[in-house]
Amino acid sequence: MKTRIFHPEREKDAVAEAAAILRNGGLLGIPTETVYGLGADALNETAVAHIFEAKGRPQDNPLIIHVPDDKSWLARYCQDVPAEAYALAERFWPGPLTMILKRRPIVPLRTTGGLDTVGVRCPDHAVTRAIIAAAGVPVAAPSGNTSGRPSPTTAQHMLEDMDGKIDGIVDGGPCAVGVESTIIDMTVTPPRLLRPGGLPLEALEAVLGTVAVDKAVTGKLAEGERPRAPGMKYRHYAPHAPVTVVTGMPHRSAGFISRHMGPEDGVICFDEFAPLFDGHAVHRLGAAADKGAQARHVFDALRTFDATDVPRIWAQCPDDAGLGLAVGNRLKKAAGFHVEDGGQALIVGITGPTGAGKTSALEAVRRLGGCVLDCDAVYHEMLANDEDLRHAIRDAFGDVFEGPRLDRQKLGNIVFQNPAAMAKLDAIIFARIPAELQRRMALSGADLIGIDAINLVESGVGALCRRTVAVLAPAEDRVRRIMARDGISEDYARMRVAAQKKDDYYRENCTDIWLNTSPSAEEFCRIAMENFQKIQEEINHE
Repeated sequence: MKTRIFHPEREKDAVAEAAAILRNGGLLGIPTETVYGLGADALNETAVAHIFEAKGRPQDNPLIIHVPDDKSWLARYCQDVPAEAYALAERFWPGPLTMILKRRPIVPLRTTGGLDTVGVRCPDHAVTRAIIAAAGVPVAAPSGNTSGRPSPTTAQHMLEDMDGKIDGIVDGGPCAVGVESTIIDMTVTPPRLLRPGGLPLEALEAVLGTVAVDKAVTGKLAEGERPRAPGMKYRHYAPHAPVTVVTGMPHRSAGFISRHMGPEDGVICFDEFAPLFDGHAVHRLGAAADKGAQARHVFDALRTFDATDVPRIWAQCPDDAGLGLAVGNRLKKAAGFHVEDGGQALIVGITGPTGAGKTSALEAVRRLGGCVLDCDAVYHEMLANDEDLRHAIRDAFGDVFEGPRLDRQKLGNIVFQNPAAMAKLDAIIFARIPAELQRRMALSGADLIGIDAINLVESGVGALCRRTVAVLAPAEDRVRRIMARDGISEDYARMRVAAQKKDDYYRENCTDIWLNTSPSAEEFCRIAMENFQKIQEEINHE
C-alpha cells in the first residue's frame, strides 16, 4: 500500500478525498491540536480492526471517537448524557478534552474495547473537523504511532511509523498542544480523571468542582485490570532506550541526573540545565516554568533518541500543576514508572535594606550546611565569563568595556541619572540571573539554599524560592550598624538609610519578615538558624 500525503492548504480537493477514505473503510492519519491520530470510521468494525492491526494495539485498549461538534453528534452516539457533560462541551470544545459516556448500541464494542462506555471528543483543528463532517461518520482515532512508541506531533513522525500501512496522512502542520487529550469519566460521581492531557485538571475543577484522580495517572494498573480509557494500562510513549524519570525541584533533579548518569547516557532536561550535560546527547523540553513548551516537546524529545545509540535516557520531570501533570505522566509511562526522587531543597530568598542584618542571616545558612548564592557576585562573575551578557550590554549602552572588563564608572554615568536606562540594564540582568542561579543550585546539591538578592522581587528571583525573607530593623539600629561597619559619618549613614525601600514594600512582597533588634550579629545569626529550622518544619507538615 502506498500512503498518500494530503496538503489541504494547497490541494482544493484534499478534504473531500480524505473524507472518502474514511467513508470507504480506509485508514487516515489526521492532525489535531494534541497529536496526530490514526482515524477510521468508528461504526465500521472491519475498519476499526485495521486500526489495531496497523498500530499493533491490544484489543482491550479502547478508542476515542472524534466528532465535529457537540450539538447533535454527542446525543447520537451517547446516552444518559449528564448536564455536566454538556457544560464541559460548551466550555472546552473544540479542544483537548475527551469525555467517557455511556455508548449507544450503534457504537461497536470493538471500538470501545468491549466496554459499555465510549470516549468522545471534538478536536480543535478546523481541517480535521471538516473531514469528519464531510465523511458523515464519527472517527475512531488513537494516536498515530506504533503501539508503545512516542506519539506523533508532525505528519513526518506519523509517516515514520505508518508509511505503507495506511491509505493517507493529512499534513496539518505541527500540533499546537503536543500531548493527548485529557480524559474524564462522566459516568461516575464525582467525575474521575483517567488521563491527564492538554486540558489541565484545574480547568475541569473550575467547572465541575471535585474531580477524582484515577490511580492509573500515577502508577500501573494491576495485572488483569481492564483499562477504561486509552493510555491507562500499557507501557506507552517509550523510545528504544530505557528511561529513568527524576522528580523534585528542577535544580535537584538536574543535580541528581548529573551525579548518576553514565558517560554515554542521554538527557531530556529543562533549558536552564542543558549546559550541565555538555558532552551528552541532550534534548531540551523548554524552560522549567514553561509547561506549554514542555507539552509540545515531550514526544519529540523521546523520539529523537531513537536516532542515537544512547544506552539510557534520563528525564527531568515537572511538578503536577497545570500541564505538568500530563507531561510527567507521559514521561513516567515512557519509563514504565521507573522514577527517582531528586529531592526538594529549601530555597529561601533573603533581602532587606542595608544595615538590617541580612549578612547574619546568610551566615546562618552556611552554618546549617547550606549554600549561599549572592546575586550581585553572580552578576559580576557572569560579566567576566558570559559573552552573551556582555554583548547585550554593549548593544544597549555602547562601548562600556575595556577588553573583557566592564568600566563601571562609564556605565554608571549612563544609567544612574537616567531611570529608563537603568530599567533597560535591569531587564538585561534580570533576564539572565535566574537561569544561572538554577544551574548553580543544581551543582551545589545542597538541602538548604539562601539566595542573597537586593532586588529579590523585581528580578524574578523570588519565583525560584519556597519562601522569601526580608530582614528588617529599626532605622536607628541600622544607622548605628552602618557607621560601625563602613566607618562613615552619621549624616552619610542616615542619607543611605533614607534612600532605601520602605519597610512596607518588604511586608507586601515577602512571605516572612524577620525583625532584627538583637544586640549583636552573633545573636541574630543564632535566631536566624532557629528560624530556618522552623521554616523547614512548617514545610514538612504542609
